[in-house]
Amino acid sequence: MTLDTGMEKKLTSAEISAMRRSYGHEGMETLPADPFVAFANWLHEAHQSPLIIEANAMVLTTADHEGHLSSRTVLLKDVSQHGFTFFTSYSSRKGLAIHSQPQVTLLFPWYAQERQVIINGTAQQISRSETEEYFASRPWNSQIGAWASRQSAPLESRAELEERWKSAAEKWPEGSVVPTPPQWGGYRVMPTEIEFWQGRYSRLHDRLRYERARTYGQGGEKEGEWELSRYYP
Repeated sequence: MTLDTGMEKKLTSAEISAMRRSYGHEGMETLPADPFVAFANWLHEAHQSPLIIEANAMVLTTADHEGHLSSRTVLLKDVSQHGFTFFTSYSSRKGLAIHSQPQVTLLFPWYAQERQVIINGTAQQISRSETEEYFASRPWNSQIGAWASRQSAPLESRAELEERWKSAAEKWPEGSVVPTPPQWGGYRVMPTEIEFWQGRYSRLHDRLRYERARTYGQGGEKEGEWELSRYYP
């Protein structure tokens, strides 16, 4: 059996099965008590690495009202103790999925450093003022692109998209104030789990996971402090 890629070179099943590499010996004994401090450190190191193209690129996985999963890459635009923020169209496939099922997963695939971070949490829309502040900071061509794209809607041709971009550019020439599209905005993912993964030799990888402790009182169940635990790879 072979995988026909449509090119001259083909890979056999045996060649695909044999694809593997050995990971390094440098691991992590522990991490800071605050997961956001740990994440900030790893993000900084990823940003400094010449081998990683976009350190803030993350894979967002959503599930719609029927449980159908969908993954795509988005860009992290802010991180704080409140969560991880990205921007998109609320009417896009991801936006509609989040509206019906706000539980999502984020994955930072820093493979060049033999690392990844996985975040499980709940996505909520940020305030309109925060969205407009960020939109105003975007380059003009990106602002126009947000107006040109009916994200996730069927597209007849590339020419149609280019024409929509041209029309928006004529309406708001470079140097003018471009308003924020009404359907465009930000989501903040508030984490319940944050797992740090470091590749190690012999597949003895390091997995350290932060999880919110649960406390109970008169007001019911509440989120407590972060607890850090190590898991088998």
